[in-house]
Amino acid sequence: MAKILYGLQMTLDGYADHTAFNPSPNLFPHFIDHTREVAGSVYGRTMYEVMRYWEDDQPEWDDAEREYAEVWRETPKWVVSSTLESVGPNATLVADGLQGMIRRLKAEHDGEFEVAGPRLAHSVGELGLIDEYRNDLHPVVVGHGKPFFAGSPPPLRLVANEQVDDDVMRLTYVPA
Repeated sequence: MAKILYGLQMTLDGYADHTAFNPSPNLFPHFIDHTREVAGSVYGRTMYEVMRYWEDDQPEWDDAEREYAEVWRETPKWVVSSTLESVGPNATLVADGLQGMIRRLKAEHDGEFEVAGPRLAHSVGELGLIDEYRNDLHPVVVGHGKPFFAGSPPPLRLVANEQVDDDVMRLTYVPA
């Protein structure tokens, strides 16, 4: 049975705004490994459109960025959207039936599936289908952006913490 997890980089003041900061060069390989290890990703429209950046090689990319793009392209994706009409390679459009789709992923697959994006994670969490929350806590305060939790945080219990870079901690929680 698959595990559904929600994890993003987060600032000290609780934001998950990808435009506010970038992972350090030391941390980037951590994200490559994570993406390589997940069985698939579930995106909302907004996060999927952000991540489509990795579909086409860019001349300014270094070797790590090229490697990440390759791994991201190989990862199966499900895109939850009622407004998109099509999605890119290795992606499946889910226009409705979020709960049924997540339940099928859990029942029919093994491994970890990540839910990407605060609004989608809130919806999946409200259905009681997120097994684990992971936030990579950065010592940055931005004061604005997208909150890690799109609504009221669910009751959580800390089960692990790990230093993943010189100044970044991964905090792992499960629903309480």
